[in-house]
Amino acid sequence: MSGYRHPLNDTLFVLDALVGFDRLAADLGLDGVNLELAEAILTEAGKLGSEVLAPLNPVGDRQGATLTAEGVQETPGFAEAYRQYAENGWPALVAAEELGGQGLPAVLGTAVNEIWHSANMAFALCPMLCQGAVEALTVHGSESLKEQYLPKLVSGEWTGTMNLTEPNAGSDLAAVSARAVPHEDHYRITGQKIFITWGDHQMTSNIIHLVLARLPDAPKGVKGISLFIVPKYRLDANGEPGELNDVCCVSLEHKLGIHGSPTCVLSFGDNGGATGYLVGEPHKGLMYMFTMMNNARQAVGLQGLSIAERAYQQARQYARERLQGTRADGTRIPIIEHPDVRRMLMIMKAGTEAMRALALVAMAEDDRTKVPDGQESAHHGRLELFTPIVKGWMTEMAQELTSLNVQVHGGMGFIEETGAAQHFRDARILPIYEGTSGIQALDLIGRKTLSNGGAHLGALFEEMAETLAEFDGQEDADLVAIAEGLGEALAQAKSAADEVLASAVDPALAGSVSFNFMMLMGYLCGGWLMAKSALCADRQRRSGEGDAAYLQSKCVTARFYAEHLLPRVVAHRRTMQAGSGSVMALSVEQF
Repeated sequence: MSGYRHPLNDTLFVLDALVGFDRLAADLGLDGVNLELAEAILTEAGKLGSEVLAPLNPVGDRQGATLTAEGVQETPGFAEAYRQYAENGWPALVAAEELGGQGLPAVLGTAVNEIWHSANMAFALCPMLCQGAVEALTVHGSESLKEQYLPKLVSGEWTGTMNLTEPNAGSDLAAVSARAVPHEDHYRITGQKIFITWGDHQMTSNIIHLVLARLPDAPKGVKGISLFIVPKYRLDANGEPGELNDVCCVSLEHKLGIHGSPTCVLSFGDNGGATGYLVGEPHKGLMYMFTMMNNARQAVGLQGLSIAERAYQQARQYARERLQGTRADGTRIPIIEHPDVRRMLMIMKAGTEAMRALALVAMAEDDRTKVPDGQESAHHGRLELFTPIVKGWMTEMAQELTSLNVQVHGGMGFIEETGAAQHFRDARILPIYEGTSGIQALDLIGRKTLSNGGAHLGALFEEMAETLAEFDGQEDADLVAIAEGLGEALAQAKSAADEVLASAVDPALAGSVSFNFMMLMGYLCGGWLMAKSALCADRQRRSGEGDAAYLQSKCVTARFYAEHLLPRVVAHRRTMQAGSGSVMALSVEQF
């Protein structure tokens, strides 16, 4: 069982070299916000993560939440940890100052959130969803609802949830059947929602549910869904929690992993109807909820990085300590010296560094949409393009990297006491919730590529080509290898994109090749950012800046990525070329 230590040096490198954090903060008009402040914030977050949250991670796995007569009781120790998290102001980090937040850049919030999810993903799911609720209400809520609910959500005094899924309405939200009937100054909500993360607990005095439901006159399909606030406790005249609302947890899901996160079946209106309040306009709930969902998709992609980083640290420590084999002089050999173990550790190291770069660069695009420089739409387009790649590719990568942790441990990895199995189990939900990998892939190939004729994708390819041009004339062996790998991968990706854009005649093609296209783009984006990192690290090393050992490691890791992971772009492109033929050839009965 290993502890957790935040990789501060790598995060700061990405913020500086790839994001340009100081310039970004200046463009946002944030006086006094710079890399030095970011380092101080990340250092303090790292302490809370390693000293408070990480020790509770195995506790949550062994002693998950339980359902009692008084509601859901969270894992022992979680309430105290949450209190410390909220009292230290972490929920308010990126919220607007007028709401009681600190107004810091979203990319810094993402860097901090990596810590919470690495330390204890089951715990971190609670504030993650609350941040999404804050964003949805900030953008779409009335002034009255904002005044009533946002300050206490921002402070962490209350938490928020997202209620979409029903027993017969999973990814197909057109099938939502929960009802909302007007009554005096509110609505009466009835129906059942499932898979509601942190749907009930005792850590805060109120829980604010954002619920999708249909009005009596709602049109059929997704255009007839509205969004409502349904508090666990109705507010009294002073805006404080009063009477218990007509919403309760009727059961907890028994899950493969994240046992410390209560996943609830919530029943609304068993006693006449839960009191709810309309958010925004009628019948626009799905559009409003996507504000929260897109936030969550970026956050889930980040979870892929976080759990992979935790697994990598565990595998690295075990490989250093586990002795297997004897030298001629009789000394034992730690398995980290074995080439195949090195191969696995390097895949984990290169994968996590590429994911961290992508997660932070993607979220920086969100910050740049708020800079009035005339490029807001371009940054929004880049963010939209990155979102399914972050969510889809990074969570799929987490499956491989957490599995490699088990493999590095050998037989001990299959034993629960080592903790390797927990990371593997916890990671398995990531390609599923907030939109499966298949949904992300269809989004990338459809709404983010075909719908705009590949314009946003083309702009990204152009920027990658500019990075590739910076390698011209380089003689360093690491940089030469990186350039070769990136050049081949970029050429393959361009060809794959051209084929997709020219293939409208086959209605089954997009769905058949979309997953491979998403994975291709993920490996390419990771390789591009690792290449940019290597260029910057090489410049710093030659000028005598920074930690020489870290910078040399950065270049070697980028070369490993180019040689071992970028070739997967070629494989995914080759698979795409097969089209939909064999995918769709069998009849349903032949399966």
